[in-house]
Amino acid sequence: MKFYKLLWIAIFGTLFLYACSNDDDVFTPDPDPDPEEVLPFENGFLVTNQGPFNTGFGSVDFVDASLTTADTYIYQDVNDDNLGNIVQSIGFSGDLAYVIANNSNRITVVNRFTFEEVGRIETGLNNPRYFIDANGKGYVSNWGDPTIATDDFIAVIDLTTNTVTGTIPVGEGPEEMIFNRFNLYVANQGGFGVNDIVTVIDPTIDMVTSTINVGDVPNSMQLDSDGNLWVLAGGSPAFTGNETPGTLTRINTSSNQVITTFVFGAQDHPNYLNIAGDDLYYFLAGDVFKTTTANFQIPSTPELSGMSFFNMFVVNNGTTLIGCNAGDFASNGTLEIYNLQDNTLTRTLNVGIIPDNVYVNP
Repeated sequence: MKFYKLLWIAIFGTLFLYACSNDDDVFTPDPDPDPEEVLPFENGFLVTNQGPFNTGFGSVDFVDASLTTADTYIYQDVNDDNLGNIVQSIGFSGDLAYVIANNSNRITVVNRFTFEEVGRIETGLNNPRYFIDANGKGYVSNWGDPTIATDDFIAVIDLTTNTVTGTIPVGEGPEEMIFNRFNLYVANQGGFGVNDIVTVIDPTIDMVTSTINVGDVPNSMQLDSDGNLWVLAGGSPAFTGNETPGTLTRINTSSNQVITTFVFGAQDHPNYLNIAGDDLYYFLAGDVFKTTTANFQIPSTPELSGMSFFNMFVVNNGTTLIGCNAGDFASNGTLEIYNLQDNTLTRTLNVGIIPDNVYVNP
C-alpha cells in the first residue's frame, strides 16, 4: 500500500513539475526589454517649425544624431492630429516634452522619445512663448495681448496635473528663460514693443526678486562655465524711429549684478547667442562671429558669411553649427549643417515651414 502511495506521489510530482516548467506566464517572468533598444526619436535632434501664420499648423521634425536624415511631421504621424498654429518652442521635464503653440494658446505634452501625446494644457495661457522646468514646476512665459504692456506674466504649472496653478506678473514681452538651480532668469524683449530688462524670479516662492537692466530687446541668453549669465540684446531697430545699438551683457548670478557690457556699432543688431565651452558665437547681418568668454572682444572678421539664418545652434561640443533657414517663409525650410573645424557646409536637410529651434534629444 505504501509502495503504490509513494508511486502515485512520484507520478503526480513529476506531472506537477512538468506543468510548472511549461507555465511560463505564471512561473517565468517576461524577459526584460532589449537594453539596446532605441526609441523612435531618441539620440538626435528635435526641430520646431512655426508653420504658416494664422493658417495651417506648425510641426516638429526629428533629425538623427549624425545629422544626415530628417523625419518630418512626427507628431502628426504618431497621433493623427496637429500641434496647433505657430509652434513656438519646446521645453522638457524628464521624459516629457512640452510643445508650445502660441496662437492656439496650447501646450501639447508628449513623450519626448516616442512623441505620443500624454496631455494638454489649454487654460490659463495667453500667447505662450517658452517653457522651462525649475524645481519640479513648469514655468511658461506669456505675452498676453501684445498691444497691452501690463498684462504679461509667467504661468506656474503643476507638472503632475498639467494645470496652471498661479501667475507671476512681469515686464512686457517675456521670452526665453534660463534656470541656474537658484533663480529663474527671464529675458523681457518687449513683445511688439521694446524692453530692456532681465527679470529674476525665485522659484521657491514664485516671486520676482529683482530686475536687471540690459540693452534694448534682449533676444538670447547663455550661462558660461563659471555660471555667469550672458545676455545678447539686439538693440531697438531703425523702424521704431529710435534706433539703438546691440549690446552683450555679462551678469554675476551670485549677486545678480552686471559685470560688464559690450556695445556694438550704432546700426548693429546681433542675435542668436551660443556658448560652447569658452567659445562664444552670435549672428549679425548674415554673418556668424566667434570670440571667447574668457577674453571677449567684438570680432571684426566673421567665421561664416552670407548666411540666411532664422536661428542657429552650436552643438556636438562646439564642432557643429546648425543654421535654420526659413527660405521664403511660406514653403518648407532647410537646416544647414556646418563643420566648425573648417567652416564648411557639410549637408542641407529639408524640414518644415519656418524652422526656428533645434533641441538635443536627450
